[in-house]
Amino acid sequence: MDTSPTALFDSYEQDFKQIIQSIRDKLDGDTHDAQGEARKAALRRVEMELDEADEMVSQMEIEIQGIPQSLRPSYQTRIKASKADLQRYKKLSKEQHAQLSRSELLSRPGAGAAATSDEPYGSTSDRTRLLAGTSLLEDGSRRLLDSQRIALETEEQGADILRSLRGQREQIQNARDTLQRADTSIDRASGTLKKMIRRMYQQRFVTAGIIIVLVLLILLILWIKLWR
Repeated sequence: MDTSPTALFDSYEQDFKQIIQSIRDKLDGDTHDAQGEARKAALRRVEMELDEADEMVSQMEIEIQGIPQSLRPSYQTRIKASKADLQRYKKLSKEQHAQLSRSELLSRPGAGAAATSDEPYGSTSDRTRLLAGTSLLEDGSRRLLDSQRIALETEEQGADILRSLRGQREQIQNARDTLQRADTSIDRASGTLKKMIRRMYQQRFVTAGIIIVLVLLILLILWIKLWR
């Protein structure tokens, strides 16, 4: 497992690029080729992926705080580029939503009927359809605002979780350092004990040698006294 200070940032950036590629494919393909509900579904998937990409950028901004100062400028540039890509595709998504809403409004029966002098805004049914279209646009705007609010809440929760995880990671690293120091101390203590044991055996051998010499001397003295 890569434990470099930029590993998590690189991982989030890679995820961001994959999400952006998926969004690009959908905006260039599915949302153009599909019609009706299929196009709506494609745009909803784009919105979800935009939220995911936004979260990846937030996580990158959090991770950059742990990158050494000497490396940080290049990573800040990469974050700016990612934000620019995200804003561009958010704008494209909004434009596609607006086009879809206009297409739905214009595709309704009688939407292009000419206005008369008595009814300058068209017939009653036309006004009803226009009001319905306006309501539809307003509803879409509300959904976008709700999505943005949910994305911001999710971003804040994700930031809190990441801060908590960073604190736990630091605690684990501190505990690992403490264990390493304890292992070093144990190794030193083990070496000291081994030296003490060797010295104890050496002292025993010396003591045994002295005792043997003394016994021999006593025997020699006794032999001299008894036999001479």
